[in-house]
Amino acid sequence: MSLVSYSFSVTERFLRYVKIDTQSDPESPTCPSTEKQKNLGRLLVEELRAMGVKDAELDEHGYVYATIPSNTNKKVPVICFCSHMDTSPDCSGAHVNPVIHANYNGQDIILPNDRSQIIRFAEHPDLAEQIGNDIITTDGTTLLGADNKAGLAEIMDAAHYLLTHPEVKHGDIRILFTPDEEIGRGVDKVNMQKLAADFGYTMDGETLGHIENETFSADGVSLVIKGFPTHPGFAENKMQHAIKIAAEIINRLPKDKAPETTEGKEPFIHATSINGGLEQVEIKFIIRAFDTPTLHALEEELKQITEKVMTDYSKCSYTMTVTEQYRNFKEVLDKNPQVIDYAVEAVKRSGITPHLSSIRGGTDGSRLSFIGLPCPNIFAGEHAFHSKQEWVSVQDMQKAVETIVHLCAVWEEKS
Repeated sequence: MSLVSYSFSVTERFLRYVKIDTQSDPESPTCPSTEKQKNLGRLLVEELRAMGVKDAELDEHGYVYATIPSNTNKKVPVICFCSHMDTSPDCSGAHVNPVIHANYNGQDIILPNDRSQIIRFAEHPDLAEQIGNDIITTDGTTLLGADNKAGLAEIMDAAHYLLTHPEVKHGDIRILFTPDEEIGRGVDKVNMQKLAADFGYTMDGETLGHIENETFSADGVSLVIKGFPTHPGFAENKMQHAIKIAAEIINRLPKDKAPETTEGKEPFIHATSINGGLEQVEIKFIIRAFDTPTLHALEEELKQITEKVMTDYSKCSYTMTVTEQYRNFKEVLDKNPQVIDYAVEAVKRSGITPHLSSIRGGTDGSRLSFIGLPCPNIFAGEHAFHSKQEWVSVQDMQKAVETIVHLCAVWEEKS
């Protein structure tokens, strides 16, 4: 099976999707956290139905479900492909103006509407593999949204291919598009009974050919400091300032366990926000490690730092609340080796060298794996995500489409 003659629609879809603002909001209690995510969901449903996918739907929580029916007499496990519709709150996703840099020549890419934003060849080693390819960036004023609209476009184009090429035999293929992945809530309201899939793949990875079979384990921490306020004119030996206490705690965090000083499988403690005043301050943290015992050890270390600081403030108190976010899905995937094996075969059939890798983050697949859907992460081609220097390669997206199609065929053949 070759897709060489196929007229890919992935780029056109991607350019259409990134222009729809779908930024999620971690402070919102609703699902989806922002109603505007449904604008993209409605478009995706319309496009799926136009392809002939009769059961495509957007539910009240902002999830898109759809099925490409089996075209084989074999009994094949139901396979789900998943991507998320929201973009990160870290950088504006409104008024995205994508720019195509055709036939990339290996030079630094200066973004046109903010020339201080330069994608430097020396700082982005993956650009070395893109000489002659077509690179899509933003204009420098927003993020691009390749995380994860590249994945959306790839799944949609692969769906179009399967529906127009019935010679490719496959079982039932389920499509799941989620809201709020960027704020850790992408699986909160997923209807697993409706999804009814046996195995899955998120299309939310980075470099061409990479299959991520290991993620961080992750917890969130809320640390609330209660200070002792007094009038600043009469505060001597009385005031105990919650902001200053919080600053001491942050200053004592181990410098070698921060995101900016770690790589590979090294864990970290990361303060993500601080809010409050003299009387009370809340610090929010994310804690990441590749195994749960290390994760818990970091939480205990944060607690010990806090308690040591608090010994100097007898009038004050603190509360520390830990919330589980997701766990390393490797332990689930190791029990279902065919999920990875078939992905490796699909990548090879696309003419790419497969690479198994770990991700210093998580995907919807992390949580899906622990609620019954073993779900590794496959490359989508997105790079420098959550920033104005985000970029993706047209050719990498096309290879991701090929990989999805081959993967559907592999599952049918092996069944």
